[in-house]
Amino acid sequence: MVNILILEDDQKMASELKLFLNNNGFNCEIIHDSKPFLALDLKEFDFYLLDINVPTLNGIEVCKRIRETNRHSPILMLTAYSAVWHKVQALNFGADDYLVKPFHLEELLARIKALLRRTSLQAQTGEEVVYTIDDLVINASEMKVYRAGKEIGLTPKEYKLLELLAKAKGRTVSKQTISEEVWDINFETGTNTIEVYINFLRSKIDKGFDSKLIHTRTGYGYYLKQV
Repeated sequence: MVNILILEDDQKMASELKLFLNNNGFNCEIIHDSKPFLALDLKEFDFYLLDINVPTLNGIEVCKRIRETNRHSPILMLTAYSAVWHKVQALNFGADDYLVKPFHLEELLARIKALLRRTSLQAQTGEEVVYTIDDLVINASEMKVYRAGKEIGLTPKEYKLLELLAKAKGRTVSKQTISEEVWDINFETGTNTIEVYINFLRSKIDKGFDSKLIHTRTGYGYYLKQV
């Protein structure tokens, strides 16, 4: 049975979520404040539902703390904030999806199941997945990255972007694909979020090396390749 940890300070909503999800085969535990939430062993849970506006620390900071110890369990943010920058901020700190209140419980259930399917498919292979480009090594099973034998620390979004480029095996990945796969949203025309994150990666992956691996195809997208 999937164990879901819910962080929601609205007690009525939390109870409704727990009842609905329990009736659909999940085992749910509710916490109303981020302080006792973070005191739990966060590795024991299979899924997290986090409200952003909660006491002590907000849900985005809690998401960040979870990702420091648990990189694999899906995190779905629940919030009344609908602005794109709130969504981007949550996803940048490791959230997998974002649902704006009010929402239909059936949509929440569908999103939870989709995230769990994705996680299950990744785990079912049981094999170590490693991408190697020149002296860059991406261990997808452990979500660790090395260049010239030295481990490189990446944020969850930086890692997800790098892995997407690696999976393309040298082919160019369009900005549209990156926005959909890495951020799960379509960015407005003129936003430079992708360019900013490409620059973050270049400073960590390519800086100080003669061989540059992250390249731009002007007007289309980016690719990862030894040239």
